[in-house]
Amino acid sequence: MDDILMNIGKQLKRARQKRELTLQQVARRSGVSPGLISKIENLRTTPSLSVLLKIMQTLSIDLSELDLSPKDQEDYVLIKNGQGTQEEREDSQNLEYQHLFSSSISDHNLRVYTVSIAKGAYRKPISTDATELVYVLSGKVNYLLKKEKVLLEKGDLLFFDGSIPHGVSNDFDEVVVLLKIYLIHQYKG
Repeated sequence: MDDILMNIGKQLKRARQKRELTLQQVARRSGVSPGLISKIENLRTTPSLSVLLKIMQTLSIDLSELDLSPKDQEDYVLIKNGQGTQEEREDSQNLEYQHLFSSSISDHNLRVYTVSIAKGAYRKPISTDATELVYVLSGKVNYLLKKEKVLLEKGDLLFFDGSIPHGVSNDFDEVVVLLKIYLIHQYKG
């Protein structure tokens, strides 16, 4: 169920873009903050029903237009190399998110990605409604936590509360590849 709610964010983003509306326009019309809409669209939080309905009304989306079909549960999940789905993130220029896997766990949603960060890429610190785990598969990158710069190199693991503002800065001469795992808390607003 949580994965369905997370994927609604993608659908809302497509609908907003199709209608050529900005985040600020939708926020002003719906009474939902642009930051929360961005978090929903960029899969950083799960919307509450009231927030979802406000955004849907603003975008004139009928419930029947949304894909609410659950994915069948299997005994195991195997994602072969290259089978991930690329996700566009407006708040993460020069970072390529490859979605590998999602699953519901209690009142959380688990999402697994590989993230490629281009040479010279910088993403300003943002916060999420998740606990995050970052494992460096190749390269090195500076991770920004609050005002601290933490150097992460191949084989390093970083685990932190995503509500802490965090960003990245690739100040090195190679692309860095991360395995990134989000345990996203359900939004109760």
